[in-house]
Amino acid sequence: MPAAALPGRATVASDPGEVGLSGWGNYPRVPTELLAPRTPAGARDLLLGRSGVVARGAGRAYGDAAVGTHSTISSRGLNRMRSFDAATAQLTVEAGVTIADILAAFEPRGFFLKVVPGTKFVTVGGAIAADVHGKNHHRDGGFGTIVESFRLALPGGEIVSCSRSENAALFAATLGGMGLTGMILDATLRLLPIETAWLRQDTRVAGNLDAAIDQLENNASTTYSVAWIDCLARGAALGRSLVYLAEHASRRDRELLGPDLEPFPSRRTARLSVPELFPGWLLNRASMRAFNELYFRRGAAQQGRPRLVHWDPYFFPLDAIADWNRVYGRRGFVQYQCVIPLDRARRVLADILDLVSRRGDASFLAVLKQLGDASGLISFPRRGYTLTMDFPVTDTLFAFLDQLDALVVDAGGRLYLAKDARQSRATFESGYPGLAALRDIRQQTGASTRLVSHLSARLGI
Repeated sequence: MPAAALPGRATVASDPGEVGLSGWGNYPRVPTELLAPRTPAGARDLLLGRSGVVARGAGRAYGDAAVGTHSTISSRGLNRMRSFDAATAQLTVEAGVTIADILAAFEPRGFFLKVVPGTKFVTVGGAIAADVHGKNHHRDGGFGTIVESFRLALPGGEIVSCSRSENAALFAATLGGMGLTGMILDATLRLLPIETAWLRQDTRVAGNLDAAIDQLENNASTTYSVAWIDCLARGAALGRSLVYLAEHASRRDRELLGPDLEPFPSRRTARLSVPELFPGWLLNRASMRAFNELYFRRGAAQQGRPRLVHWDPYFFPLDAIADWNRVYGRRGFVQYQCVIPLDRARRVLADILDLVSRRGDASFLAVLKQLGDASGLISFPRRGYTLTMDFPVTDTLFAFLDQLDALVVDAGGRLYLAKDARQSRATFESGYPGLAALRDIRQQTGASTRLVSHLSARLGI
């Protein structure tokens, strides 16, 4: 598989056997040997005997988590669906199968994934390794909750089956373990039966951060909820938001709001694409302020008008724009995602948003969500609120993000490893109490010296 076929930016490095590989944020770009097995046995063989290696899925981790310090093994060739039992809704797939693949095959048959992240272009192996979460984490937990079992190739060549009853400690360490326990070869997931492909969506306007959190808390029984935040709003409007609430629509909902609607219409595909040479300077304070104002007004006009929307734009709004990561220019960008515990969320998130609004270069799609408890040893979620923002890489950015880190650490929060490209070891260690147990498991399996990504080397995992 050519390196350029992998998401994230790949370039030829000075060593003929290496490529310069990045995550979805196009920062940092680092050299690595790129390997592409076609079978689970081939993946195990490539893992055997190597050091400084880590597995990589679809390249949608934003920073350096899926780039090995010496070698990177792509799972994209492990793209076969193995079996499906409609009676139990259990699906077994290889690790390189994407969420998009599963939805394309099973949504028309009345099955969905109970937990999906903000993009459908992630692999099952990557979703497990990051224990990805969606707009229903406060109710249903992360991706690990729908994983029945998986097979894991250990650094020494052994292939083990992991579940909540078999190799349970390794199962918990792998959920959110960022590929540092072994290479996931295949997994069995439990799908969600649905009656239609539609969601019943309700939009609420929140004039500031407190109002947005109130809306999320008052609607905690709703299955899906997320708030878009205007990061440039200040003063009394700090944190003004649009809160999107949704439930899977039944056939009765479809008949009430539009009896002619197909229950499972054709999926949309990306209609727009950002050119590779997109000038990053077009994304400035003036253009972002104009975009945020238009987006807010358009959303506010929908308040009080519940409607049916297809699952694709609700769950995956940016997937409609191919290569949208290029919009931040050649230097790339950093996605900053933190979680703040419930009791401190309002104050700390207000302080963060105040600093961000004053700086003026945050993302055009910033989101706030409620989270529940974590599944794995170092899964990102904890009971609280998570804020996600994009920042273009500039000479002053990392010093600014250090200021945000200090607020997060002081509040007892943490940063999401699947998004991280620059946090310090001290910041990381303060937020993950399960780290010691993960290190013990890595030591026992020989992974601590063999499975090493640029992220794990940077953070001393």
